[in-house]
Amino acid sequence: MSAEKPPAVPLDKQPAVRASDADRDKIAAILAEALAEGRLDPEEHAERVEAAYRAKTFGELEPLISDLPAGQRPSAPAAAPSSAFGAAAGRGGHGLRIANARNVVAVLSGASRQGRWRVGARVNVVAVFGGVELDLTEAIFEQQHVVINATALCGGVEIKVPENVSLRGGGSGVMGGFDVRESESADPGAPVVLVRGVAVWGGVEAKPVPGKRVRDLRDG
Repeated sequence: MSAEKPPAVPLDKQPAVRASDADRDKIAAILAEALAEGRLDPEEHAERVEAAYRAKTFGELEPLISDLPAGQRPSAPAAAPSSAFGAAAGRGGHGLRIANARNVVAVLSGASRQGRWRVGARVNVVAVFGGVELDLTEAIFEQQHVVINATALCGGVEIKVPENVSLRGGGSGVMGGFDVRESESADPGAPVVLVRGVAVWGGVEAKPVPGKRVRDLRDG
């Protein structure tokens, strides 16, 4: 009598299964959170993000977050995209455009977020051999304090903010530029935008736009 057939390994447990763009984006978002929390330094974060977008299989993605809290969940590398950036995401044009979400990712392409949109407490931006434009000049700020985690790997990130917000920087450039034109608002109740992250063989630029003023925090 033949031996009992072992149970099939779930798809998200098979390291040789090919990873999708959504899987790579999820890993990049987890790494951005780790950078923001101080679990990774900018150089290590950049190396891991670059490796994530080179990865072909789940087995290559798993080690990138295995030492992070999110990586302790059995299904973290292969789970379907979370509602934070998967359910609300849609592909359009030549890049990944995220609508009503806090993640904007461009890989070998371009992506943008502009116009009248709601800004939450945190936005993660990743540009890998591509470019991202994040325009907050007409946005509605739902929180006074906003953190933008920006990562540029052989790509560029441009961030525009209204002239009457406080803009602060805390990023690093590794063979690249991380330029935040800091300014302080005279209004103590004005939004405070902190841009941090890393640029490796690329650039991150954040600046206020003259003539553009922030909408009221309660404006709906």
